[in-house]
Amino acid sequence: MRLDPYFRKAKRFPEELNRLREIILEYPLKEELKWRQPCYTYEGGNVVILHEMKDYCGLGFMRGALIDDPKGVLVAPGKNSQAARQLRFRSLAEIDAQEETLRAIIESAIEVHKAGRKVDFKAKRELVYPEELNEKMAQDAGFKAAFEGLTPGRQRGYILHISDAKQSKTRTARIEKHYDRIMDGMGIHDR
Repeated sequence: MRLDPYFRKAKRFPEELNRLREIILEYPLKEELKWRQPCYTYEGGNVVILHEMKDYCGLGFMRGALIDDPKGVLVAPGKNSQAARQLRFRSLAEIDAQEETLRAIIESAIEVHKAGRKVDFKAKRELVYPEELNEKMAQDAGFKAAFEGLTPGRQRGYILHISDAKQSKTRTARIEKHYDRIMDGMGIHDR
């Protein structure tokens, strides 16, 4: 298959990733490479992505917050995650022990996609701009126009990153560090 080389190059969890792939491919999902990761889609929409981290491998569900998870095994990948959820594994034994639950979650993820359900991103609308960012936009009209021209997701990324700093000088330094990227219309994670 097209993504076989990806799985041959897996470093930390090759057996686990291959087992998860086997399970996923039993469902009517198309395997593609997105964001340098194996991504499984249904009728063109992203459903689940396989990933390998330092301490675990797992499945990431784009609309995970909507998935039926009676056993509570799905976790948010970060403190600001609203939609995505992950199922993490550190061994084949863990995969085998949770296979029934894993299959139920994959089936639920496909059903969420088929139903066209969407996560309500309330927090996106409720983001609070840090004072330092407001000051920079008040002082630099070009910067303000560039920032407001970013997609909502890119704006959110910068706001969360800048706001996460405890000290004002660090927030200001983060704005200056990303100034050129913002002016170029790039998000904080864009390459």
